[in-house]
Amino acid sequence: MGHDGQQIGIKPLPEALAIARELDLDLVEVAAQANPPVCRVMDYGKYKYEAAQKAKESRRKTTNVVIKEMKYRPKIGGGDFDTKTRKVEHFLAEGHKVKVTLTFRGREVYHPELGKKILDQVEQAVKDVGRVEIFPRIDGRNMTMVLAPDKRAQAAAQKAAAFAAAEAESSSKTDQPTTTTDEPTTTSGDTTSPEAPVEAPTTDAAPTTDVAEA
Repeated sequence: MGHDGQQIGIKPLPEALAIARELDLDLVEVAAQANPPVCRVMDYGKYKYEAAQKAKESRRKTTNVVIKEMKYRPKIGGGDFDTKTRKVEHFLAEGHKVKVTLTFRGREVYHPELGKKILDQVEQAVKDVGRVEIFPRIDGRNMTMVLAPDKRAQAAAQKAAAFAAAEAESSSKTDQPTTTTDEPTTTSGDTTSPEAPVEAPTTDAAPTTDVAEA
């Protein structure tokens, strides 16, 4: 096969090598098991580089999904349940799958509805970051469920949280009290300035008494 992909046909090895040298390329065997063996004229160094780049890109696109496990009990306390469920949410947010295992002890195995109730609560609590991939099923004395990350749910939850934060900020600005300054007003009228001189009131002269001489 030539460097342009066209079939050259069956050629003796010396002639095939001569064709490759003439084009300043390499003669590479690509199918040794064929009869006769299939060779190709190509730039082998460029071929190796492109193959390495494709392999690197393929590895980059491959996500390394790790399955975490979280264990519960049918009679788990509220605080312990919240702590474990927050860890499940954290794993899902990081892109990991989570296997939720609920273990029965003693006669608890005869009441699988208790375990199903706990797993339903876990599913409801993590609905914003994950979804059920494998629904609850009995495995001996265990009941298991597998959760997977839900990108759509995570995006919707983030959008709702951002909207709620914006609404809260807008509401806080609206509720702030406004302060107004009342300018003192002056009313015009007949007022006497404190600096104006005040005239003393005038009084009539005291009556005089005529005294007659004796």
